[in-house]
Amino acid sequence: MLLCAIGLLVPTVFGQTQPHLNRPVRGGMPGLPILTGVELTTNGLRLTWEGPPGYYRIEYRTDLNGAWRPLGPATHYLRAATITGLTSNAFFRVVGPAPQYAGAEACAVCHEEIHAQELQTRHAGALATLERIGQANNPACLPCHTVGHGLPTGFVSATQTPHLGGVQCESCHGPAAQHAANETDPVFRPRVELAAQMCGGCHNQDSHKPHFEQWAESGHALVTEDMNPPGRINSCGRCHSGASRMALLRGEDPALTVAGDANQPITCVVCHDPHRKTPHPAQLRNPLVSFVDYSLAPGDDFGRSYNPDVQICAQCHNQRGATWTSNARPPHYSPQYNMLLGTAGLWAGSEAPVPATHARLEKQCVSCHMVTEGGTDAAHPAFSGHTFAVRSYDGCRSCHPEPGTLVEFTQLSVALHIQRVKAALDFWAITRAPEPLRKYGSLAWEYAVPGKLSNPTGVAQVQGPRSSTNPAQDEQRWIPERIRKARFNLYLVVQDGSYGVHHGPHTAALLDTALQWVAEELGMTRAAVAAAVKVEDTGNPP
Repeated sequence: MLLCAIGLLVPTVFGQTQPHLNRPVRGGMPGLPILTGVELTTNGLRLTWEGPPGYYRIEYRTDLNGAWRPLGPATHYLRAATITGLTSNAFFRVVGPAPQYAGAEACAVCHEEIHAQELQTRHAGALATLERIGQANNPACLPCHTVGHGLPTGFVSATQTPHLGGVQCESCHGPAAQHAANETDPVFRPRVELAAQMCGGCHNQDSHKPHFEQWAESGHALVTEDMNPPGRINSCGRCHSGASRMALLRGEDPALTVAGDANQPITCVVCHDPHRKTPHPAQLRNPLVSFVDYSLAPGDDFGRSYNPDVQICAQCHNQRGATWTSNARPPHYSPQYNMLLGTAGLWAGSEAPVPATHARLEKQCVSCHMVTEGGTDAAHPAFSGHTFAVRSYDGCRSCHPEPGTLVEFTQLSVALHIQRVKAALDFWAITRAPEPLRKYGSLAWEYAVPGKLSNPTGVAQVQGPRSSTNPAQDEQRWIPERIRKARFNLYLVVQDGSYGVHHGPHTAALLDTALQWVAEELGMTRAAVAAAVKVEDTGNPP
């Protein structure tokens, strides 16, 4: 691979921390060296590359026809280096080892259990799939249905290289013959790659399965805050860091095993087990449906609290131990599962929670959020549902003749109800809040860090009554219990994000109860409160 860069140099190269695969490569793990990154730094030029395990050498030349000259010996095995001392123009390339494929049987000598499990998956029969449809010699298909097709020592044909047919260990972990020959040598140890780009080499739009491209559009592909700090890697990281969650599932402490490398998003392998055929569709780690209430608080011990029988989405989309007694900030924006089951929030009656009708759908969340369609021809490209956005109501029509209209009506109604409860809380804050809270104006009912109802853009300077473990400094204690319960219900509905679609009756019950509590605190009827805090119906859905 060649690179034109500004800078000839004094031959000084420093190794760097091992990077992750940052682009899909046809067939999975690259079998030949490829350049993945070129970055000018304050003190030189940083190069990153991918390829088989082993030692690499950086070479340069000053013109296109000149001889390549090495920048030191082949000592780089972390697939990254910084070149310093740049003074003029030069071309660079990275030279590394050729792939040495061995086949899964060589891996099975030490990894017998995993190999036996992988043989039960669809990956193992990938070449047989091509044979059934008469495409076993199609060079466009073979890189993703065999090991190393088109590369030295890779798959040639079912007769010449039968041991490399199907998707095997080396498809995802890279060439491993040298590792098999000397398993104690760390230089040739195969990769364990968490990045979605690993799976995206085959599960992409060019293969008629656009899982990777659609996942890349989803919120799962983002890490919005640094997950590496000690106070975040284990708590927030369990649902915001793929690296942390996988470590926890393995029984490890992320602070010890993935510290400094926690900023990997929720990638494919977090939800799908690549090594075994699970009892669930698509090798999912957890089922699609469950009815047991589940709420994993950030401070809970993951090993003791983890429930593998809770459905896959609810593993993270739960209310995270939120209670009305918390004063610091509103409930986290993830109570969807608890709202679906009708267990989120507080209500005045003693009735047992009733799951939503939507909870009885065959696949629960996936029924609406991962509708698949298309893929029949070029005019109708495949949609795998991995954006997780609801883009079709076709599956709703068996119960709802006009589902789009019903959704709009429901969301507009709930949005109006939310405005009404918030207006009632603002009215209480301005007219009845205790004297120590009056300085906060309409924020007197809010959390110490106000939610998006009062601070839509999240401006740090907007603050509610102070929360403190020191009673002398704690201003939240002045907020009456009914007001705190009301705001809790209100924010659970807001943070659910569906505006009643997940569970309309439960949503209405939470907001009705919240409004009733505010009315009681004001010494008014609900009707009187509604008249006093008239809100305008904008006609726009949330």
